[in-house]
Amino acid sequence: MKIGIISDIHGNYEALKSVLAKLDNMNVKEIYCLGDVVGYYSQINECCNELIERKIPSLMGNHDWYMASGGFCPRSKSVNDCLVYLRKVISKKHIEWLRAFSVQRFVGDIHMVHGGWTDPIDEYLLEPTEEYFSKIPGKIFMSGHTHIQSLIKFGGKTYCNPGSVGQPRDNNPKAAFAVFENGNISLHRVEYDMEKVFELMDKAGFSDYYYGCLKTGARNLCKLPK
Repeated sequence: MKIGIISDIHGNYEALKSVLAKLDNMNVKEIYCLGDVVGYYSQINECCNELIERKIPSLMGNHDWYMASGGFCPRSKSVNDCLVYLRKVISKKHIEWLRAFSVQRFVGDIHMVHGGWTDPIDEYLLEPTEEYFSKIPGKIFMSGHTHIQSLIKFGGKTYCNPGSVGQPRDNNPKAAFAVFENGNISLHRVEYDMEKVFELMDKAGFSDYYYGCLKTGARNLCKLPK
């Protein structure tokens, strides 16, 4: 069984295209998304269309939930600025598609959520521990949300964060994903045309503060480095 795992696309269609092209090249037919298809960047409908056409199921991420529920992020004005714009352009069929997302998924021995196992949508597992996973039944665990790619083994258990397709935050600007094959997980990165993302965000009325972090894979939103 060969499975592609992607997460945190955030409306970055240029990054998504590169990741999917690489997965196609690797002959990965079965792909799952751990959530946050939407949020931040402007190609929201293109990202939704791509996953729908490829029949790639996605979990409910916090940004997907904000969009689907009509709510806002309680901790970020920048996220909410993006939501205001994205709500103007997203199609109704894509809103309905987001609303049907589940909060967890089991694929063989893999237990997938967007955030964590205490809060599947919005828990940040920045430092996963053996104690944390000792309380959860299962062998292989995958989640996104932090935008930080990682692969950690705890005795007989394995945790993987595939990293972010659309907004990496681990000081590596390349789009991230993971592949599960025959019980093993491998981490991967690919380059993409981020200048196109910058151009589209400018056209949508956003300053480089909203996309500058893409250039370096910075942890927080920031302007383009000079």
